[in-house]
Amino acid sequence: MGVFRQVAAEAGDDYDGPTMRWLADLAYFLAGMLYLPVALYQMVVLGKNRRGWGERFGLVGPFARSKPRLWIHAVSLGEVNCTPRLVSALREDLPDHEFVVSTTTDTGFARAVELYGRERVFRFPLDFSPVISRVLARLAPSLIILVELEVWFNLVRLADRRGVPVAVVNGRLTERSTRRFRWLGALGMSMFSRLAWVGAQDDAIARRFEALGTPPDRIEVTSSLKWDTALVADRIDGEEALAKSMGIAADRPLWVCGSTGPGEEKIILSAYRQLLQELGGLAQGVHSGPEVSVGIGLPALAVVPRKPERFDEVARLIERAGFSCVRRSDNPDGSDPGVQPSAVMLGDTMGELRKFYSLATVVFVGRSLVPMGGSDPMEAAALGKPVLVGPHTANFRIPVEALARRDAIRIVASPDQLSGAVLAMLQDPSAALALGQRGREVVTRNQGATKRTAAAVVGLLAAARSGSVR
Repeated sequence: MGVFRQVAAEAGDDYDGPTMRWLADLAYFLAGMLYLPVALYQMVVLGKNRRGWGERFGLVGPFARSKPRLWIHAVSLGEVNCTPRLVSALREDLPDHEFVVSTTTDTGFARAVELYGRERVFRFPLDFSPVISRVLARLAPSLIILVELEVWFNLVRLADRRGVPVAVVNGRLTERSTRRFRWLGALGMSMFSRLAWVGAQDDAIARRFEALGTPPDRIEVTSSLKWDTALVADRIDGEEALAKSMGIAADRPLWVCGSTGPGEEKIILSAYRQLLQELGGLAQGVHSGPEVSVGIGLPALAVVPRKPERFDEVARLIERAGFSCVRRSDNPDGSDPGVQPSAVMLGDTMGELRKFYSLATVVFVGRSLVPMGGSDPMEAAALGKPVLVGPHTANFRIPVEALARRDAIRIVASPDQLSGAVLAMLQDPSAALALGQRGREVVTRNQGATKRTAAAVVGLLAAARSGSVR
């Protein structure tokens, strides 16, 4: 990449010329060769990314030309989950438009197909210039919407050449990513300067986009779309069936650990064992009963890993820790499995995390005790649940800070702190309830980004049609 930057500098401002196209494609090819062993391991051993390679090389569609089309790219599950409300709002304002969605990961693809149908979903193409040219020709989009970031050199450059505006919605740009883009020098600036509009999540992110070359008059602070995807409710449809199928008793406290990541489940199981010992409900690895002398119902634990390919691994971890494991997938019909007090529940199905959260007494939001950037705390907060997270929440810095400012979240850093925080919630239900209520108020107060973003997109399309998008 050092050579890439040097040649880019020597090329001056001609970032649209054949030299830069060739150089970008060469850099991608070399990076792909280096990544190939990792990709093969993921496909063969982990079973990931085995399908959709034709689409990755531009064989998308065919799509009819009868309607104007918006192309939305959402890289993974979290980004895809940001899109339904935005698409719904845009469909109201643009009833004559068709929406197609690209995504990168298997989980994101599965969720997008569930939301929009297979005929409107495809794998995001590799950013080689001939591949992107083929996709743009097949799609003929009126506008490209990138969710959170995903700014790619050839995509932005070739869309700009065709007069197709590229917008970033729910814009999120970390300091680390900013430094990486700055390393590309003027080449990186050329990508960001071509963006037609950016809806940034907060002022700090807006300044980072501006520092990378996006004109300030094309940047708007909209807040996060994820505030709007959080369903403010007292109950979730289907939670009763889930409770029955997992043997979750209404009178027994339930600690739900959602979106957990590698290395985290061991910490959680250790904290759970410590919690049971504190309550006097663990003797030689076995629960003594559903009630203990301190008057607190002995809590149950449910673990819902973030990645489906880890379900079997986490089941083995639970059993190696000395607990029996009750898997949701083993009880799909809703019959009571007769859960023993010593069992740990494993949520190993897709699309039921919100139901688990709705049944919870206390929620821990994962990928945050390990340095993985955290997961979405807003979903549990919107349900009025007391929420715990670890210290690693960079990917959700804005909502975590917003919740922390209102004393509506607890941040823990170790198994001792984790078990202690859960115990405190169980011992003081009124304080836990108040914490959850404050969290719900924070979510409600921050909603509205979808409406602002949809209005900006509609305005951008109107400007593009009139030739005044710049």
